[in-house]
Amino acid sequence: MTELWPSSGYRLLQTDAQGRLAVTDDFLRAYLTRPEIAPVEESLDTERELHAELLADPRMTVEPVRLAALGDPDAAENYQVVLSFRDRLIAAGTIEACYRGLFGGEPPAVPVPPLFVDQLAHVVMRNILDGNDDPFRARAAELFFRKQTGMNQDGAILLGDDETVDMYRQHGFGNIGKLLAEAGTPTRQVELDVLNGENAPQYRDRSDRFDMVLDLTFGREGLDALCRVLEQWVGHFFDLKVSVQPAQSVKDEHWAWHIGLDAMASGILNDLYNDVEVEDERLARLISLFRLEFADPRAALPRVQGRPVYLALAMAEDNSVRLKPQNILVNLPVAEIV
Repeated sequence: MTELWPSSGYRLLQTDAQGRLAVTDDFLRAYLTRPEIAPVEESLDTERELHAELLADPRMTVEPVRLAALGDPDAAENYQVVLSFRDRLIAAGTIEACYRGLFGGEPPAVPVPPLFVDQLAHVVMRNILDGNDDPFRARAAELFFRKQTGMNQDGAILLGDDETVDMYRQHGFGNIGKLLAEAGTPTRQVELDVLNGENAPQYRDRSDRFDMVLDLTFGREGLDALCRVLEQWVGHFFDLKVSVQPAQSVKDEHWAWHIGLDAMASGILNDLYNDVEVEDERLARLISLFRLEFADPRAALPRVQGRPVYLALAMAEDNSVRLKPQNILVNLPVAEIV
């Protein structure tokens, strides 16, 4: 079977006894081959020497004076960013521990480029889905690490990968499409297809192209798949069993807890919880609502035990959808983090 998301870097890592992804030298080397770091024709010998040494020993300590001696301030800055991130990975030991440590800590975590944060979520989700062959879950999981563009088409909520949609918008087929066309791929296969039962078997072969649209309409398979992925995300990080089900509204006089999966949804849920009137236009931007329940009520904080946690996902004013999975890690009302 075709590998799911080869670009995630999953095969560069090792799974430990707890099912977490142990940081390896090969995974660290991948960051050293990024275009911001890899030497170019204009690179000085000092930079080439440092890069060669790091490839040989990606855990090598690099003192600030060594970076200052590169003779290229831009290169030194790029190395500082990548090496700081590398040090966080090494200190954490696993990808999951590094990702979790980026959020909600005291003091606040050292800034990490958003691209690196998404890459961590990408490979963690690849780990979570290892052995699961459901294309709908895999496509729903893309929301955890890739921004989406949403649209309401005849009452259906459709999400397309934002980067892919933008390339189609600007260049027709876009760069990906042109490459596929040059490789002889039929035009119909580079179109943005809505994932369905008929074309679902194609997902694996196309997974790194991010060119299939997810139907997130209530009652359809895509929304159910997102529920299952949310359950798996919680289970992987907290070792807890939860149930996530789609909902159409919140009618709960004892509303105890909620989590917005993005900034827009957080603001709307906060206002609804506090009985602040929400305009219909803004409320309509909520595209998905969920009820999360703990299998063991004792796993939740006392005020939440026996009560559901409401989750929501919204479409921003520019029609973008940016699910922030870290919101769950920071805000889930667990009695004890394990």
